[in-house]
Amino acid sequence: NYKQQLFNGDIEESYSLFPPIPYGINEDHLDDKYQGPSARHWIGTDGNGRDLLTRMIWGSRISLSVGFVAVGIYVAIGILVGTLAGYFRGWVDLALSRAIEIMICFPAFFLILAVLAFLQPSMWNIMVVIGITGWTTEARLVRGEFLRLADQEFVLAAKALGVSVW
Repeated sequence: NYKQQLFNGDIEESYSLFPPIPYGINEDHLDDKYQGPSARHWIGTDGNGRDLLTRMIWGSRISLSVGFVAVGIYVAIGILVGTLAGYFRGWVDLALSRAIEIMICFPAFFLILAVLAFLQPSMWNIMVVIGITGWTTEARLVRGEFLRLADQEFVLAAKALGVSVW
């Protein structure tokens, strides 16, 4: 019995890897309602006697996965657009800068709601829409860095030596 062994301290001598919290996500212990932090329930229990740390870890899976995927999408888009705008300059920079400014004009929350009203509500659609709407800050930052680095001495020296543009 895993839970009994954990409470007795027998598990510590085992070479197996067990979770540090012996409670399930919906496991009720009605005798432990509204308990404060203790050795059994590290951050306490709720009104049904469920362990709050277990529920917080369970909920963080969704939040962290949405965050990581959405940030990955918008960082990739932002780096690509900012690199193109800062490197090629001229009309490419002008066109991409206007596209960035147009994207900034739309409120992201309402755009997410509008897109999800037309698409099937799913976690992947939310991740993609957040990723598509959040890339403008990264694009402006990367563009600015490219423009700043273009006038540095090492770039000018490389151009003077005849190094190719690529």
